Amino acid sequence: MLADHFKSLQTERGKIMSTMQTKSLNKPDEIRTLPKTTAEVIDFGELSLMKLTFQPGWRWSEHVKPTAGTESCEVPHFNYGISGRLHVRMDDGTESEIGPGDAQILGPGHDAWVVGDEPYVGLDFQGGHLYAKPSQ
Repeated sequence: MLADHFKSLQTERGKIMSTMQTKSLNKPDEIRTLPKTTAEVIDFGELSLMKLTFQPGWRWSEHVKPTAGTESCEVPHFNYGISGRLHVRMDDGTESEIGPGDAQILGPGHDAWVVGDEPYVGLDFQGGHLYAKPSQ
């Protein structure tokens, strides 16, 4: 996706145009709130960065599924954990957990929930344009 973005910036001569954008998650372009869920998104054209905060007791199948309208989360994620812990179960039964300092690639078809009494806070470098929105 990133390579496609930069290819779209090519000039007629075939050189990539210089470009720079700076934004802050302190002033997100969009904030989506669902029960126990906050998604703060900054957009850079086709790219986005999303800061996710899930409160203790949060579970995708309980708090996001009614909005998404799918049986499991169908949004791909590229996550980085900042604080708290998030447990993920793929539709095929495989499981993993992400916490502070962990990075995770996660394909569509999963459920997830907060582990323990601390909110999970993480960054998602892939799913911001789709997450916590009604399915198409």
